Amino acid sequence: MIATAPCEKVVDPASVPLALSAQMGEQGGRHKHVGAQMGAATYRMLTGTDPADAAIDDDDSFDRHVFASIISAAAMEGDAVAERAGLPADDLATLIARWFPAVRKVTAVWCMQTSCAEDDEIAMVRGLLLANRSTAGAAGRWLAAMIARRSMEPNHLWEDLGLRDRTELTRMLERHFFPIASRNTKNMRWKRFFYRTLCEDDGLVMCTTPVCSQCTDFALCFGDESGESRLAYQRRLFDLKIAPLHERFGARWSPG
Repeated sequence: MIATAPCEKVVDPASVPLALSAQMGEQGGRHKHVGAQMGAATYRMLTGTDPADAAIDDDDSFDRHVFASIISAAAMEGDAVAERAGLPADDLATLIARWFPAVRKVTAVWCMQTSCAEDDEIAMVRGLLLANRSTAGAAGRWLAAMIARRSMEPNHLWEDLGLRDRTELTRMLERHFFPIASRNTKNMRWKRFFYRTLCEDDGLVMCTTPVCSQCTDFALCFGDESGESRLAYQRRLFDLKIAPLHERFGARWSPG
């Protein structure tokens, strides 16, 4: 049994990496670059490696990568990391204690948030996933909540979870929520599939035609989901921003 990690009230700003210092009110010349490097820096802080270099050969390493990616995507958006990740602060503290014990102090920063009313749509998607869990333990429960919250964001779901591509999302769903994942036999976009399933389970019809190939919204449900991950994009954006500084000051200037 994993004990819940306490939410500390005080944390030394010097112990928090640049990627998170914006949440503690840091000002100054480097502050404008924080958003661009926050995601990848948070991932490195949690795992000790860059997202692109993550080893995900076994289930445990893959789960660790998924949790780090979701937390990093949430941290990239600024304040209220726990809420943006989809977890109560105590659950996020417990998750970090289990998967990233070396950085438990960072939970002090992420616990500094106010509670907000839960969106009905989040509860519905979370309930759908919880009803279709295929693994025991807290990981599936946490992921159901995190996926549901990140489903409210505007990009492809794999992007807003901070994952590297859609195949990682599919692997995670097939591992932890196989009953629902196995129903997506036509490779529909996952957010659309969740909502379609919710409608069908309630006896409602979301689609305007009975045959997908004849529907005018076909591209919305089955369109291409390739592209650059959010963490990779933000890292590239940061590199582009600091390039002129390197050219001007050379080795004397460092973003860290």
